[in-house]
Amino acid sequence: MPHSASSLANLDLTTLAERLGRRCREQGVSVTAAESCTGGGVASAITAVAGSSDYFETGYVTYSNAAKARLLGVAEALIAQHGAVSREVVEAMVAGACRDSGAKLGVAISGVAGPDGGTPEKPVGTVWLAWGSEHEQRAERCHFPGDRRAVRERAVREAIVGLIRYLENPPGQAR
Repeated sequence: MPHSASSLANLDLTTLAERLGRRCREQGVSVTAAESCTGGGVASAITAVAGSSDYFETGYVTYSNAAKARLLGVAEALIAQHGAVSREVVEAMVAGACRDSGAKLGVAISGVAGPDGGTPEKPVGTVWLAWGSEHEQRAERCHFPGDRRAVRERAVREAIVGLIRYLENPPGQAR
């Protein structure tokens, strides 16, 4: 039974990761994560659940632009044109992570966690997330208030909530 965004938002991270695992098992879906500003937080949350190796095999921490290009196949020209914190780059990150890992579903995150690095267009707390497959992605721009730790924690939570939502409302179904 699908859960509203508000009901998912009230769950702790472990419960969210457990729910994600149940959904992955029910649907026979493997999942991957391509992370920048969260530094492996999504992979850590997922693998904190016993048995997660049933649906999670590979995660990527691509903190630098060079790593995004080398490991995920994100075009350097795309990064130069849009910046690492952009819809275009996170969509390319998730596509590359799914392609490389063979996972059916992935999440990608790139953001400005702070305390420095923000610009007027992309202030500290700006995070782009994408969910999807090698061939289809959904992306969302978020702004999370707080310090570096808070931004990173909120991004990890939103990434996992988004994976659950994606599994509960796959592409092609009415949204």
